[in-house]
Amino acid sequence: MHTKTTPKGTTDMTTTHIDTQETSAAVAEETLAAAAAAHAVWSATAPADRAAVLDRVADALEDAVETLVPAAVEETNLTEPRLRGELKRTAFQLRLFGTVLRDGGFLDARIDHADPAWPMGAPRPDLRRSLRPIGPVVVYSASNFPFAFSVAGGDTASALAAGNAVVVKGHEAHARLSRLTEAVVRDALATAGADPNLLTVVFGRAAGTIVLKDSRVKAAGFTGSIPGGRALMDIANSRPDPIPFFGELGSNNPVFVTQAAARERGADIAAGFVESFTMGSGQFCTKPGMLFVPRGSGMVEQLAKAALPAVHAMLSPRIHESFSEVLGTLVGIAGVETLNTSEAADGSPASVLLATSIERLLANPSALEEECFGPAAFVVEYDDESQLVEAARTFEGQLTATLQAEEDCQVRELVAVLVEKAGRVLWNQWPTGVSVTYAQQHGGPYPATTVPGSTSVGTAAITRFLRPVAYQNFPQHLLPLELQEANPTSAPRLVDGVRTA
Repeated sequence: MHTKTTPKGTTDMTTTHIDTQETSAAVAEETLAAAAAAHAVWSATAPADRAAVLDRVADALEDAVETLVPAAVEETNLTEPRLRGELKRTAFQLRLFGTVLRDGGFLDARIDHADPAWPMGAPRPDLRRSLRPIGPVVVYSASNFPFAFSVAGGDTASALAAGNAVVVKGHEAHARLSRLTEAVVRDALATAGADPNLLTVVFGRAAGTIVLKDSRVKAAGFTGSIPGGRALMDIANSRPDPIPFFGELGSNNPVFVTQAAARERGADIAAGFVESFTMGSGQFCTKPGMLFVPRGSGMVEQLAKAALPAVHAMLSPRIHESFSEVLGTLVGIAGVETLNTSEAADGSPASVLLATSIERLLANPSALEEECFGPAAFVVEYDDESQLVEAARTFEGQLTATLQAEEDCQVRELVAVLVEKAGRVLWNQWPTGVSVTYAQQHGGPYPATTVPGSTSVGTAAITRFLRPVAYQNFPQHLLPLELQEANPTSAPRLVDGVRTA
């Protein structure tokens, strides 16, 4: 590993003036060239060495907490405790990917020795297959998680761990923080002996399009709205050399309450729902946007009387305006009533609960199931649990779907539908809060995500930015280390169909 000079347009922590202006085409070209050069070295760096670099980046982010968090508070309206927790999560996921790199199982190394008696009817050649970095990646920051889904967030962490350079399109809602985070990461990369051009931030719609169209970029990660994500996906797909576009676009995250659960825990479920849909001013992609409750269970009355919490100002005036527009559209639909609302503080929205019937929903699902990004949600009353199955079938792809039920509830058919609709199905918990783990799945059928077989959270996210290569009849010294007979990396492998540690 080695270091190179810093491209124009970047900054460091000591710079008085932080440049957040739109990136010019010339600087974007310089950035792409530097990223490609950095990628060539990084992709050939041993996974264990990459792990050490990621650990250094994690340490640097935590060391800079007193600079980064105040900047984030100023730009996003999010609270200091929330942002400190998010920065901790960001450092944690970098270290967790380091653990994955040291284990080596992510390479999915497979060896089939030559077999002249292979039963398919022809001799089997010596074949060896593993995963390698896909190429430089462009990442589009999200507005609602200025650390965890931004410059050094999950997409960047998984792409770097996989062995790729990253160009981040910074979000204008926290542009200064983006530059500060970039400076911390680049300095940490250089200190660890890696090329700082492994990560660079660009700004502006034009620059975001330039980098996506460039042939040196081999994949993209995005978190944001359906219109914005779809526009970028179409660009990625229309290139002369189409590339994978891993977009998280939108989700309503329905919650289904059975009659037995309403009888046993109705008040607790109602309280949990209020806490979940108002968390972070409702600006989580996993916010539960619709709660199905039995008619006559008393839950509607409980929710109508519930003290909805005051919420803080939204991430930006534009997001607040969009929330108000979508909410106004939903309120204007026939059969929709306002069930409950909180007081709106200066600059902050009111929390709002809307209500409708299962019959109205089934008659107009596409309009009523539109995601409303902010502190608003629907309560839908039903008569028979068979209607829950019918309602579940009307949803587009979701990040999550939740069941509030008892052990003896007959929900197998409903679960089968929800599994087809969502990437994560919950039992008696709430979808807000996405744990960074080995088994996490944060993705789902379109429009929740553009690639339903992938996840943007958890260690499996590394596979998005890898591609398989098979080596046939190669001499040992030209093989990747994990495919050599001696296996100097000690990576887990599948050898002649047998898993070895």
